Amino acid sequence: MKIAISGKGGVGKTTIAAALAKIFSQNGGTVYAIDADPDACLAAGIGIPEEEALKLKPVVEMRDAIRNKIGDGAFYNLNPKLDDFLDDYSYKLGNIRFLRMGDPKKGGSECYCRENTFLHALVTSLLLDQKDTVIMDMGAGIEHLSRGTARGVDMMLVVVEPSRNSVNTAKNAQRMASDLGIKKVGVIANKIRTDKEKEFIESSFPGNIILGFIKFSESILANAMEPSRATEFGGELLAEMQQVCLKISGEVGGQ
Repeated sequence: MKIAISGKGGVGKTTIAAALAKIFSQNGGTVYAIDADPDACLAAGIGIPEEEALKLKPVVEMRDAIRNKIGDGAFYNLNPKLDDFLDDYSYKLGNIRFLRMGDPKKGGSECYCRENTFLHALVTSLLLDQKDTVIMDMGAGIEHLSRGTARGVDMMLVVVEPSRNSVNTAKNAQRMASDLGIKKVGVIANKIRTDKEKEFIESSFPGNIILGFIKFSESILANAMEPSRATEFGGELLAEMQQVCLKISGEVGGQ
């Protein structure tokens, strides 16, 4: 299954993406963890040293390498024979294969259109075994949705925190995901401290769209201030995220 993680900046989507990658990797399949946000640090979150992640060639450079080897006609037909490309452009950590979109652009330079176009093609063309999963940590906000980068995923997960701005961003993401043809959208409520905050989130979204409530964690906050540290999940938080993974699998695991 292919999952994109979205949300307003600062809501903790990279922490959620790292948790999903770690948990799904325990199922025996391969998890393709793709950092589609140049300003994020998904690599560190899943335990990959920052210096190793920075050595990786951006996935957009894979486009020219594939065309040089097999020509333009077969560009979208990524199959097991092309695993050597994934080996060259990814970092393996257990069952996780980490790929990064690229570095932040300089001020006033070109946009990420080329990167987003190729990333969409790459994710769409990946042929997955039943237990394999793609986790894309998208850029903050909704700009990536206007570029269609996440088109073709099985589910869009929108991370929210108990704030009006976060909820408004999430609702815009829901609408734009529908415009892209993404049939399933789930909400993960993060940084919940009180029952009032939980009730606020519950009142903001209809039906069963909320997949889980993740309590605020002082340890994760402290961890975020350390350089290149893997996100450490306590027992309660891990149990909460495992329940979220079960719900995701129930929604899209059979596709």
